[in-house]
Amino acid sequence: MNILTLLHAKVRQAMSQAGIPETLSAAVAPSKNAKFGDYQANGAMAAAKSMGMKPRDLAQQICEHLQLDGIAHQIEIAGPGFINIHLDQNWLASQLQKASNDTRLGIEVHSPAQTVVLDYSSPNLAKEMHVGHLRSTIIGDAIARLLEFMGDTVIRQNHVGDWGTQFGMLIAELEDKLEDGDSASLALHDLEKFYQSAKKHFDEDPAFADRARDYVVRLQSGEENVLALWEQFRDVSLSHSEAIYEKLNVTLTPDDVYGESAYNDDLAVLVEELKAQNLATEDDGALVVFLDELADKEGNPSAVIIQKKDGGYLYATTDLAAMRYRTGTLGASRIQYFIDDRQSLHMKQVFTLARKAGFVPQDTQLEHRAFGKMLGKDGRPFKTRTGGTVKLAELLDEAIEKAADVVKSKNPELSADEIADVARKVGIGAVKYADLSKTRTNDYVFDWDAMLSFEGNTGPYLQYAYTRIASIFRKADETLDTFSADVQLDAVQEQTLALKVLRFSEVLEQVAEDAYPHTLCAYLYELASLFMTFYEACPILKEDVPAPVRASRLQLSKATARTLEQGLALLGIEVMTRM
Repeated sequence: MNILTLLHAKVRQAMSQAGIPETLSAAVAPSKNAKFGDYQANGAMAAAKSMGMKPRDLAQQICEHLQLDGIAHQIEIAGPGFINIHLDQNWLASQLQKASNDTRLGIEVHSPAQTVVLDYSSPNLAKEMHVGHLRSTIIGDAIARLLEFMGDTVIRQNHVGDWGTQFGMLIAELEDKLEDGDSASLALHDLEKFYQSAKKHFDEDPAFADRARDYVVRLQSGEENVLALWEQFRDVSLSHSEAIYEKLNVTLTPDDVYGESAYNDDLAVLVEELKAQNLATEDDGALVVFLDELADKEGNPSAVIIQKKDGGYLYATTDLAAMRYRTGTLGASRIQYFIDDRQSLHMKQVFTLARKAGFVPQDTQLEHRAFGKMLGKDGRPFKTRTGGTVKLAELLDEAIEKAADVVKSKNPELSADEIADVARKVGIGAVKYADLSKTRTNDYVFDWDAMLSFEGNTGPYLQYAYTRIASIFRKADETLDTFSADVQLDAVQEQTLALKVLRFSEVLEQVAEDAYPHTLCAYLYELASLFMTFYEACPILKEDVPAPVRASRLQLSKATARTLEQGLALLGIEVMTRM
């Protein structure tokens, strides 16, 4: 049940009956202040201006047609023409009871469903994943989980960097290691060192550099033995990424990998098509598309190089090929790219060119979901103490170690196995939540102490809120999953908490639309905080609490716990019953 959608439909119907054109919105939204009701319909002001009427008079006409019997106990006009809607508490209680016992918490799936391609993570296989890959990976994965939950067909695309001139150098280095008796997995155990060794050889050994350049040509021409070496490098490199995804609780699998190499055969074809459409022209030996649509203030068109003078292709060429594969073959009606904000111009260029060349239908949604940088406490990009790049694997290991220390201090009675399990969930959850709870487009400061805190808007605080409810059910000798009781909402704290639970679907719809996970994080934090307020004001297990009230409050607690669990699961964060 999406209350906002229901009220919007009811108000819009009343507006139609009042003679208001369908093009004018009902403008229904949750009230920011409880004294003005639970929801407000603000469409009368804009409609009145359009129709040359007084807003309050038009609001009155809308109210006369507004059918909310059994749903609202009071409808009032306030100010210049706001319509305040106070929901009926018995209706709220019935909706909460239905939602809390439903496997989907009463949340409806999208109809019609969209086929959505999500491009995220995309590490370069020449190097180990580092902190720079964290945001794309976890933000993209959260949106993938959420859209699937909402019923869309989600196709994950891990557009890994597995092609290009650097691979000639890396294949030559791998061949030398294999000749020395190493296995591919042993040679590539530390990708950073391997890359640095290859680069050193390339820079200092002219014969090695020539061999590396030759390998590029042989690789691109599909020579069998060179492709076999490339495959070994690719497989071992991908296994590094897969280990990170598993530890990070990310849903990407080997089947989702569709790297730059996959489009190699289409690049020359694509360039010829751009030339045939007179979009690509030669400029200083290179093939360039000039986009007047993205001209600067002086009127100079934006230049997109699609083929270098030496015949090589660029990211723009590969991205164009990927777009038409994703629409033409995968059938995407919406494509979202989780790439940092430094690539904003590049994404505008390829989006514009893809539509102009007809590679992507005009009605296909192309969305660059940009994000800011992870910063250290010094306000600079997050680095090691020596100024090096922080490996993602090492960061996650450190998070688990630090979480273990916190868990031991909070609950030393847990066994070693329990501490290990809780520390993994808390540590990984803390890292993910610290990122996801920040506005996607902003930079944020990475701070161990803040993210592992059990107070404030953190992952551990939300996990603890769930654990606390699980503890209440243990003390009540009830099973959280199977418990069911009638709901009555007498206290203000009960009513406020119930309404917050029922707004879950509204939040999910918003995040599905704009891909801002921090909106869901803020909702879950507010939900957990309201539960704590409810718990303090409304006793559950005290002896003097009547049995029906006890059962009702347990049902409200169950609804809260299930919403917290589902919301965190959509963020890729696990909960636990003890911590």
